Amino acid sequence: MKRSEKEAIIARVSEKASRAAALYFADFTGVTVAEETELRREFRKSGIEYTVVKNTLARKALEQVAGHDRVFEKLVGPTGIAFSYEDAIAPAKIFKKFSEKTGKLRLKVAVVEKQFFEGSQLDQLAKLPSRPELIAGILGSVQAPISGIAGVLHAIVRDLVSLVSQIETKKAAA
Repeated sequence: MKRSEKEAIIARVSEKASRAAALYFADFTGVTVAEETELRREFRKSGIEYTVVKNTLARKALEQVAGHDRVFEKLVGPTGIAFSYEDAIAPAKIFKKFSEKTGKLRLKVAVVEKQFFEGSQLDQLAKLPSRPELIAGILGSVQAPISGIAGVLHAIVRDLVSLVSQIETKKAAA
């Protein structure tokens, strides 16, 4: 590989790492081409970029981005990197599901919102609610009181309509 190609890879990985909400580093030893294709498809559906990079190039790229120096010692053996820009937890869920299905793919380390997580913490990360789940929970909490108020107002209006109807019936009878 030419020096210019290496520099382009370093720049691309550095740029992705600086934009990403989360980076997941995995050992993909033993993963077949078909399995990796399936994994990439799952990542793409969730807006996650996945790439395989030589460890030395990944290290040089991460040196340009603050807060990733604890990753360096984990850059040993084959390494695939998942870059998540929107939902920082989605890659953990995909890695966990894929790992359970194939028995392959081991998470080395993850950096989620500048927090460092060991690969052994994959289950804990995968159990966290995703961004859409958090938003839905917050909206549900906000809507619950509103729907309660709407129910009360509906009951009051219904009672008023009934009362007006009764008054009109009595007036008509008198």
